[in-house]
Amino acid sequence: MLLKVSGKSDAPKLASAISHAIYEGKEVFIRAIGAGAVNQTCKAMAIAQGYVGPRGLSLTFRPAFTIIQMDDGEVTGLVFQVFY
Repeated sequence: MLLKVSGKSDAPKLASAISHAIYEGKEVFIRAIGAGAVNQTCKAMAIAQGYVGPRGLSLTFRPAFTIIQMDDGEVTGLVFQVFY
C-alpha cells in the first residue's frame, strides 16, 4: 500500500492508516515530497508505534530516495518502507 503524504497531512490520520494497513498484513510504503511531508511522516510513525505497540508490534522503516514524475518535470522525494 502506498500512502502519499504532504506537509499538510494530518499525522494522527496517517498513523491510523499505517496501523490499519499493518493489521491487514499489507506492505506499507509512505511517499513524502518536501521537508514538511517528511516531518509529518516521522510524526505519524511515532504515533503509529503507539497504536500497534499494545499488540506486541514494533515499527521500523527504511528510507530511500525516489524520483517522481510531475506535470512540470521530475522531483526527488523519499519513500519510507515500514517493517513490523
